[in-house]
Amino acid sequence: MTDFEHVTTDAVVKTYDSAIGVFSALLREVRELSKKKPDATLSASKVKLINAVINDLLTFLISEPEGKYLHSLEDDTLPQVSDALMMMVQFDAALRGFKERYFQYTSGLGYSRANHYWITNEQLAKWDEEDAALEAEDDDEGEDNS
Repeated sequence: MTDFEHVTTDAVVKTYDSAIGVFSALLREVRELSKKKPDATLSASKVKLINAVINDLLTFLISEPEGKYLHSLEDDTLPQVSDALMMMVQFDAALRGFKERYFQYTSGLGYSRANHYWITNEQLAKWDEEDAALEAEDDDEGEDNS
């Protein structure tokens, strides 16, 4: 089953799933801070927390098309809130692009596949196994009818 242009792995999807909620919450918080005090400097603890999530995201986003624009926040010269927000918005766009590439609606491939799926090597292998089992059943039924 190679009908998909973009394929990732279950491990990458697991990292995405574990980080997306935390990242979204941090982004909302930094947006709120930016409305109140855009020129304020982020504390070292906030930068450390944001970088922990960003570094997890970089493990897979760096190899995506948007990855060349992404990096963690500077922790030696603490960034202003507005600068942190700019970087986090880039990550947000990269995450949306990632999901658009790899979370696909599949239809016409059988009843159980008319749904949204992460397109991973493991999912494709599972579908290949299911297809092989169905073909074997069809072959067995064909032999029984002869």
